[in-house]
Amino acid sequence: MRIRIVGTGVMGRGIAQWAATAGHTVELADVREESVTEAVAFVTGMLERAVKKGRMSRQDADAARERLVPLSSPFAAPGSAETAPTLVVEAVREDLETKAAVFTELAKVLPEATVFATNTSSLSVTEIGARLADPSRLAGLHFFNPVPLMKIAEVVPGAATRRDVPGFLTDFVEGCGHRAVTVADTPGFLVNHAGRGLVTEALALLEESVAPPADLDAVARDVLGLRMGPFELMDLTGLDVTASVIDTIWRGFRHSERLRPSYLTANRVTAGLHGRKTGRGFYPYGPEAPGDAAAPTPPPAGGDASRAVEVAGEGPDADAVRALLGSAEARRSGRAAGTEGGGPAAGPLLLVPTWGGTVAGAVAEHGLPAARTLGIDPLSLGTARRVLAVTPATAPEAVRDAAAVLAADGTQVTVARDTAGSVAQRLLASVVSVAASIAERHIAAPADIDVAVTAGLGYPCGPLAWGERIGAARMFALQRALLATTGDPRYRPTRWVRERAQLGLPLTAPDVTLTPHTEENLNERVKPPAWPVGRR
Repeated sequence: MRIRIVGTGVMGRGIAQWAATAGHTVELADVREESVTEAVAFVTGMLERAVKKGRMSRQDADAARERLVPLSSPFAAPGSAETAPTLVVEAVREDLETKAAVFTELAKVLPEATVFATNTSSLSVTEIGARLADPSRLAGLHFFNPVPLMKIAEVVPGAATRRDVPGFLTDFVEGCGHRAVTVADTPGFLVNHAGRGLVTEALALLEESVAPPADLDAVARDVLGLRMGPFELMDLTGLDVTASVIDTIWRGFRHSERLRPSYLTANRVTAGLHGRKTGRGFYPYGPEAPGDAAAPTPPPAGGDASRAVEVAGEGPDADAVRALLGSAEARRSGRAAGTEGGGPAAGPLLLVPTWGGTVAGAVAEHGLPAARTLGIDPLSLGTARRVLAVTPATAPEAVRDAAAVLAADGTQVTVARDTAGSVAQRLLASVVSVAASIAERHIAAPADIDVAVTAGLGYPCGPLAWGERIGAARMFALQRALLATTGDPRYRPTRWVRERAQLGLPLTAPDVTLTPHTEENLNERVKPPAWPVGRR
């Protein structure tokens, strides 16, 4: 197939490399001719690199290079019907009028059968199409950087897109070796929308001074299994970009509480604390930055690892903590720190496994001794990092001793301020809730949500499958407890989770009937035989 890529910046070059390697003839065009020359040189260099690393043969690399066709103008007319591109992929700057003008000019020189695709990540496909004489030929085709490595693309039909176009684009993408997911034309589409769950909740935790960024990142990595913590990720992406996406999606969904932005970002963006690209974000960068700038806070030293510990409460979480600590009878023989004076810190430590609630709430409800009661996150059991929660009433020696007890086997320990559910629970609940709201709105099918988020965001598994590891009933209990404890509508349980918990269905189970925002069922693909889209 012959395709034309308009815009040869980072994304355009990546798409060109990917498509040419898959066997397609790729026309490269830009308003700056020198940018086309630079793009050809870049793709050639990447092909050479693949040959040197043994990932591509010399013959295949040379063939892919021959399939690159530089154009002098984005609006060059084809020499004949046989040389007309079947598909145009636009990758110019994120500006509505610019994109609409590009497609308007292309429509004057290319056949009506040519499909138009915009790589926009934030603009409405429907709104771009509304500026065209024929919006039916336009759809979104959103790739992620770097395109050859990020093996996912979002196919986004606009309100007026022809029924056959999404299937055509899906076959094109999958014929080139990537996975395509069909997504409704909504703010943030799928992956960027789903990604708000992690970063908005991380910023909320920072607002509340639950823990500093390095500790929150450490919990996200070691307890939840993320490759990067949310603050590391925001520094890599650029807080200016992240804040803009957060605000755009929040406004687009009419100020949804679940997507509520943080007040922290505006001043940091204004101050230029964007992350790696400005030398300082949530962490410092560059040669002057200390090597341990992103290291988590060590727990307080000097504690007694032999102090007696008891576990408050009953149920699976309490039993899991008891199993972690070993024989309760054996532990009671240990010295109870702070007993010498008989003060409020006297007696064994009490660990409370919280699930959506707080340690302070457990102290008040059950009359526990506040000075020596601490929380422990059940999600952190059996992971590389155990998380302790402390209240303003927790005695310092109790914190030291509890940290020493939990670190006795060499496991890392993070001490955080008491909050509803603890750090990992809130992060996970937000990730699952945002994905569940995407599913219940029929923005994308459940399987596509999990595939796209795993590929696009690098999560250890898709958010719905992640919630299913916990269980629909337990996730619903967590959502309810977070709402009851905080009173914040941000944590309102989603219909998707509630229904599946009540019906005994997995969180990944699709609805029986699907009525998407577009005319076609999101899982249906119409394949026009007249359009060749496979490898060749």
